[in-house]
Amino acid sequence: MAEQFSVVFRGEVIAGCKASDVQAEVASRFKKSDEIVQQLFDGRIHTLASNIAFKHANTLANSLKQIGAVAYVVDARSPKLPARRTPVSVQAAPESSLTTSDDAPVDAVAALSSTAKVRHLGQILDAGTSVSEVTEIARSQRWRYRFDTFMARGGMSIFKMLTAVFLVAFVVVGLMRAILMSVAPDLALQHGHLGVWGNLYVTFLELTDPGNMVQDLESSAWYKVLAVIAGIIGIVMLSALIAFITTALDQKLHELKRGRSKVIEEDHTLILGWNEQRIVEVLNELIMANESEDDACVVILADRDKEEIDDVLRLRVKDRKTTRIVTRSGDVASIVNLNMVSIESAKSVIILASCDDTDPAEEKAASDAKAIQTVLATMGRAATQEDFNVVVEIFNPTHRDIVRSSFPANVVTVNTSDVLAKLLVQTSRSVGLSVVYNEILSFDGCEMYFYGADWKGASFGGAAFYFPDGVPIGIRTADGEILMNPPSDRVLDTYDEVLIIADDDSTIDFQESVVASARDLPLAGGRGTQRIERELMIGWNFKSACIVREFADYIIEGSRIDVMLKAPSDEQRNDIRALDLELPDIDVNLLEKDCLNLAELMSVRPFDYDNIIILASEDGTSQGVDSSRVDSENIVALLLLRRIFSQYPDESANTKLITEILDSQNYDLVARAGVQDVIISNRLVSMMMAQISESRDIEKVYDDIFQEDGSEIYLKPAHLYFESLPVEVSFADMIGIAQKRDEVAIGVKIKAFEQSKEANNGVTLIPEKNRTFKLGPDDSLIVVAEDEL
Repeated sequence: MAEQFSVVFRGEVIAGCKASDVQAEVASRFKKSDEIVQQLFDGRIHTLASNIAFKHANTLANSLKQIGAVAYVVDARSPKLPARRTPVSVQAAPESSLTTSDDAPVDAVAALSSTAKVRHLGQILDAGTSVSEVTEIARSQRWRYRFDTFMARGGMSIFKMLTAVFLVAFVVVGLMRAILMSVAPDLALQHGHLGVWGNLYVTFLELTDPGNMVQDLESSAWYKVLAVIAGIIGIVMLSALIAFITTALDQKLHELKRGRSKVIEEDHTLILGWNEQRIVEVLNELIMANESEDDACVVILADRDKEEIDDVLRLRVKDRKTTRIVTRSGDVASIVNLNMVSIESAKSVIILASCDDTDPAEEKAASDAKAIQTVLATMGRAATQEDFNVVVEIFNPTHRDIVRSSFPANVVTVNTSDVLAKLLVQTSRSVGLSVVYNEILSFDGCEMYFYGADWKGASFGGAAFYFPDGVPIGIRTADGEILMNPPSDRVLDTYDEVLIIADDDSTIDFQESVVASARDLPLAGGRGTQRIERELMIGWNFKSACIVREFADYIIEGSRIDVMLKAPSDEQRNDIRALDLELPDIDVNLLEKDCLNLAELMSVRPFDYDNIIILASEDGTSQGVDSSRVDSENIVALLLLRRIFSQYPDESANTKLITEILDSQNYDLVARAGVQDVIISNRLVSMMMAQISESRDIEKVYDDIFQEDGSEIYLKPAHLYFESLPVEVSFADMIGIAQKRDEVAIGVKIKAFEQSKEANNGVTLIPEKNRTFKLGPDDSLIVVAEDEL
């Protein structure tokens, strides 16, 4: 025989519930008089149900638990229980949520002992309510719950429900019409000849289009009643269907706008993070890189609204050529979101910093933390192909080392401050070098590629004359080592690849025979000489110390670097003083002058300096840099310097002026100020990140050319190569004579076109080898060499 249980109650309520509220709820819910309710809550034991199965007892208790009363399910065979309460675990609610009054009668069911077979402690009911009544209440609630759960699933559930209602209505009305036809066929004044199935079809027409009620225009009143019923049901169903479709479409559009759908792409470039200026410039570079592809794809995942991302890109990236841009919204460090953008099939990943390099240290630290978290998530889902690249911008050098050492095979960390510092210093050494770098580092114009072929015993120097387009500047060996500007007689091995500068990878072709030959011209044999220099740096920011140290690698003992600041902070004073002590061979001095004041600027005689570098200056506070304000101030300083130089043309003839701007959109304004070299900080970093994402080993090339040791790009005067000037020579002649100095010629700069933007400021990279140029004393060869002498 199955165990029997009783449900007992002694007037207890749940902690936090007022007894009066519970009593009122019992009276209202179960329609009991106040007298019965008062008896139920008098503190004595009341048996609400006895000798029932545990399932029914449990249902009885759970069905009314919202009331707030505490009831006990006990073994019917042991109704006598100890007076003191022993906490037990329960099914319906934790015992911590229950309370009883300790002043209850001792002989009442005080609570539950270990000897009592208590299966449930719930909230309960009312005397006089039968088990069947409570079971019916529980059953209706259960069906209501199942219906609510079904409808909460969304559009498909609603559609199924509408379909079911339609079918039920169709069957009911159709059957009623069929019964009417079979019982009283004489009433069928219209469509009587159609039979049962034909009239079912008429019912279908009336349900789907209420206008079809005209089908029963001549029928009897009973058929018209059925037609009206079908028409009303049809109107309701049609309205519900339209509402459903509208709601479903709206929800789908909202979902698409949120950017949460799965991306199905392969070999796409994935950009993680959001920095408006950086992302626009990276996209522009990738669009140019993908021009030779029929259908390229870039996917962006950022913690911004998709609509916001699309609005920015629609405004600033208009010509996308063959590249599709897919955007999604979400946390870039989430594994779920990375799966959403198909990271496992991406060819490369670019992780953007969440702030600019001119922002405060706190924001940079937060950006680095997020970048590292994103790298970990990315590598956890990284593709298995060997050429999978992850390029990430990290500000802190310690963080960069940690990330690079943790994932040496796939992750490249971009060092913004060091790269820009080296670019600024190198550009100051050679007028026009910024034009060269802007072209080489971009996919617009000449680019660097790795190319392998059957070299047939050719030497590195001789291979240059076998390419119709492009000049090799280095070698990548079979073990991945990069050799920049190796000896020209170095024989290329079978598995060697050359690093070549060319217009496009599609134009690189190693011919069977030479495409041009160099004449054996005599080398002038001269070398450049170094002299004591004076450098002026206007402004101070996070990379200024790197710039000073880079200058120290190039200039000789006795040279001087002056730093002009309007209102230097104590930290800036200490940094400059520390650099002066650190570099004993050169003098580092602070000039407290306002570069925007013509008189103060004139007092330092700017035309007496060899180089003037205008930096995007910080204001000495923790608020970072306003790029618009800084660029505007730099443009004013440029105009003032231009005015001074125009008044002292002879004295300023040898002064090189280099400026840094933050926003590439200000380039045209700076160019109109007559500046010979412009460094667009953010754009250069963006170009590098885009190129590294396409070819990881390009990063090793940058490491080599952006430092004083090893080979770099220089613009050297023509008189170092040719004995007499002017001279008319081909580009092949330039390559040949540069090899006599252990250098690689990659272009030429004509002084006469230095101020012409249309002529690329006189710079021509990788011209046809048979093209001739008339070189004068002021013209230069663009070469890859060990030094600037």
